[in-house]
Amino acid sequence: MFDSIFTEGDALVSDMGNRYEIIRKLGEGGQGTVYEVEDSNGEKHALKWYFKKFATDKQKNIVENLVRLGAPNSTFLWPEDIIYGEDNDSVFRFSVGAFGYVMPLRPPNYRGIIDLMKRRAEPSFKNLCKAAFSLTKGYERLHEMGLAYGDISFGNLFFDPNSGEVLICDNDNASYSNEEMSVYGTPRFMAPEIVIGKARASRNTDLFSLSVLLFNIFMLSHPLEGEQEVKIKCMDIPAMNRIYGHNPVFIFDPKNSTNRPVTGVHDNALIYWELYPARLRELFTKAFTIGLKEPQRRVTEKEWKTALANMAFGITPCSCGAENFYDMQAVQSGKVLTCWNSQCRKQLTTPSVFTCGKNQAVLQKGAILYSHHINNDYDIDTVVGTVVQNPNNPNLWGIRNDSKTNWTYIKADGTQIPVAPGKSAMIVKGAKLNFGLDIGTFI
Repeated sequence: MFDSIFTEGDALVSDMGNRYEIIRKLGEGGQGTVYEVEDSNGEKHALKWYFKKFATDKQKNIVENLVRLGAPNSTFLWPEDIIYGEDNDSVFRFSVGAFGYVMPLRPPNYRGIIDLMKRRAEPSFKNLCKAAFSLTKGYERLHEMGLAYGDISFGNLFFDPNSGEVLICDNDNASYSNEEMSVYGTPRFMAPEIVIGKARASRNTDLFSLSVLLFNIFMLSHPLEGEQEVKIKCMDIPAMNRIYGHNPVFIFDPKNSTNRPVTGVHDNALIYWELYPARLRELFTKAFTIGLKEPQRRVTEKEWKTALANMAFGITPCSCGAENFYDMQAVQSGKVLTCWNSQCRKQLTTPSVFTCGKNQAVLQKGAILYSHHINNDYDIDTVVGTVVQNPNNPNLWGIRNDSKTNWTYIKADGTQIPVAPGKSAMIVKGAKLNFGLDIGTFI
């Protein structure tokens, strides 16, 4: 009866002494069955109960360690409690050795990345960028704990299209870098060195998988699937090993055109590649050229986060309704920005832009500056400033100081004016704001 299924109303007691009641079965995955459960306080959770094949001592040790460590941050549906069959009379019928773990329950408003790929979910560009930023920040925190996820792919990520918030699930295989894991990864997402059997999961292999995931999210395509894939008649294991392991070629490799996207097959890649700012294209190029062969030189989480934050807060709406990304590098090179909408193609009016170090934000009505914009701390939750109109002259715009510290406004002629919390600094090209640790500029 090791793999028997719980029924509604079954009561389970965890290793920590917490009582859970089975509400309903949510589904089955490759390793076990997932149930919705309710604790004695009426709060809902999820319970993953392992199939016999996967209820190993090794897996148990992994989960126990994850419970001890605690979640990297709120992005993770992390193991919080364990239920053992041998320690609990109510689940003794599931045999000695059986176990499962309790984790937060995923809210119903979260959708899978497959929904995005199939256009069943249509987030705004801003929320798409925020989702990519949050998942990257989550994996970075996990890596800072010395862990590797080992299986970054579509199936392990959910997002709220209306907010850009993300949840990372299936965390029960996360282990210390370079340890032998219970899983090797998901085909088409694994780093080349894992595909060919020369490495174990680590931060560096996770960075490659993360790059593949991000490419899919933004391009709705795979970075290594182009002409070479089309020529394959049978996508068997040797063929997959060649494309993803032994001879991977980026579809937009600037020095190797042997694997370009094929019109009619890879149209998403052809359409979306030019839509995004140059910096994102540069990072993808680095990830799938240098990063294919040199794991130590892969794009880091910080590089992704800086680019993604600039994209999220650098969106300019066109009069036709299309969202367009402000491309600082294109503007600096003299390129005229035009709407990507093929039915429009209007020249975009260059908005006022605020820059501070590598960070930037388009200053349109209601725009918000976050701590990250002035402190470079990747905090895009703490508001420090808001774009507002002058109540006496609606044609004048400024940034209201919503922080708790004083700023100094520096006019183009060098005149300095204090900007206390609650006061505003006029948005004028060439003027600057001194925040104490760094200085921002209006361009």
